Amino acid sequence: MKNPSVLIIGGGHNGLTAAAYLAKSGIDVTVLERLPNFGGAAVSAQAFEGIDAKLSRYSYLVSLLPKQIVEDLGLNISLAQRRYSSYTPIPGSDEGLLVDNQDQQATSASFERLSAGQDFRSWQRFYGETQELAGKLWPSVLKPLQRRRELKQQVGNQAIWDKFMEQPVGQAVSREFSNDWVQGVVYTDALIGTFSPNQDQTLNANRCFLYHVIGGGTGAWNVPIGGMGAVTRELERAAERNGAKLISSAEAIGVSSHKNGVTVRYRSSGQEHELTASLLLVNASRQELASLKGESLEHHPKKPSQDSPYVHGAQVKVNLLLRRLPKLKDQSVSPEAAFGGTFHINESFEQLQSAYDAASKGEIPDPLPCEIYCHSLTDPSILGPDLRALGAQTLTVFALHAPHSLVANLTAAEHDAMRAKLEAAVISSLNSVLAEPIEDLLILDSNQKPCIETKTTRDLEEALKLPGGNIFHEPLSWPFAEDDEPLDSPAARWGVATDDPKVLICGASARRGGAVSGIGGHNAAMAALEIFG
Repeated sequence: MKNPSVLIIGGGHNGLTAAAYLAKSGIDVTVLERLPNFGGAAVSAQAFEGIDAKLSRYSYLVSLLPKQIVEDLGLNISLAQRRYSSYTPIPGSDEGLLVDNQDQQATSASFERLSAGQDFRSWQRFYGETQELAGKLWPSVLKPLQRRRELKQQVGNQAIWDKFMEQPVGQAVSREFSNDWVQGVVYTDALIGTFSPNQDQTLNANRCFLYHVIGGGTGAWNVPIGGMGAVTRELERAAERNGAKLISSAEAIGVSSHKNGVTVRYRSSGQEHELTASLLLVNASRQELASLKGESLEHHPKKPSQDSPYVHGAQVKVNLLLRRLPKLKDQSVSPEAAFGGTFHINESFEQLQSAYDAASKGEIPDPLPCEIYCHSLTDPSILGPDLRALGAQTLTVFALHAPHSLVANLTAAEHDAMRAKLEAAVISSLNSVLAEPIEDLLILDSNQKPCIETKTTRDLEEALKLPGGNIFHEPLSWPFAEDDEPLDSPAARWGVATDDPKVLICGASARRGGAVSGIGGHNAAMAALEIFG
């Protein structure tokens, strides 16, 4: 096979984005993907035997994919907005908090019913500030890194900058909102994929929160029509249409850098092959890159610490297929409205801290904080005709504060048992706020097994090579460079540098990486184009 100019390891959405941009610019590029199909964590799959439902198996919503990438690559992607932002049922009661994006009066009334009317005004002010911040930060993500002082000057409002960049965001949440449930709804955006206490001195929670509120300049999280696989199929088509060579079932097993470029050894169809390129882009974690180079990079579960961010994942993801939406204890809200946005369960501010404390001691939190997303309400196309006629609905549950340390060092049998315990904890948490057991609503697959699928951090590590099941690969970084940080190379300026100038990171662990955004792939491609001159 002819050696390309650029070789990309990993055909997830960032690798495909980089390949499409480079090929469009006339660069000879080849992508090696370990799995039979492209897309990485951004895929759709028939998760249940004999059931015509294509679920977004891992990642599930889109906020950070810039319109510029969609337009540059000619992607035929549809993203649907959700009318409702969130619903939070109050355990032990028939009340809840509904945030309706299209009806501020109804939202205000919902706050008032919880005796949290002042919090609604604080909510409007708080999220007005995040949009002000997003308006300044979002335009920078597809450009070379700016320095902290430059972006701070652009933001202009010192108080807003300090609140979200310099002080634990939990301080602002506890100071500006009085209701425990409102505080929890706000703070969960700081915890998706992140294991942090409510007052996180490492500011890792701040960085997570920031990426959740800047997407598109609004922070809105949208539903990919056709499922997440529709997004990556378009990226795959764009890469091929522009001339990139895509090779699936090709597992990289070694990387060596030398004066003539970078050589990658890979295994395909039971045989070993080699390709040499002038430049290598890696759409995988830094731990995986170190392993391919025969180096060691510390990769052991660390206990939580107030002094440094927890480096691994801390979530359990559960996919369910139901005959219909469950009934609510709160009769004032329809299930369609409650599940039309993010459905928060046992995520009060106090509960989040208690769950963190329990998990830090190696316990499964009780109750386990969870949030639910229902794809099929917004986009029924992921269901077959019979399921749509039945009124079936998909639920995706994302449970917080389930750190990788719970599953990392178990035998296979012990891990199976722990997965079952975590699944039971999720079901128990759900049932604590519903008017009927959710188990009674599960559709049975062709083997008469309930349609429920649970993925731990260890499952993600084994299936996708996400280190410790961390959906961001590593703790998130600020979307800017520090004032004294060297930006003396294209790779450094674009936030994709490794310690080898011939190797660039183009995945989630790139600066401004994480989530389904294509930003890491775009920025690595721009750095490569600068290198080629």
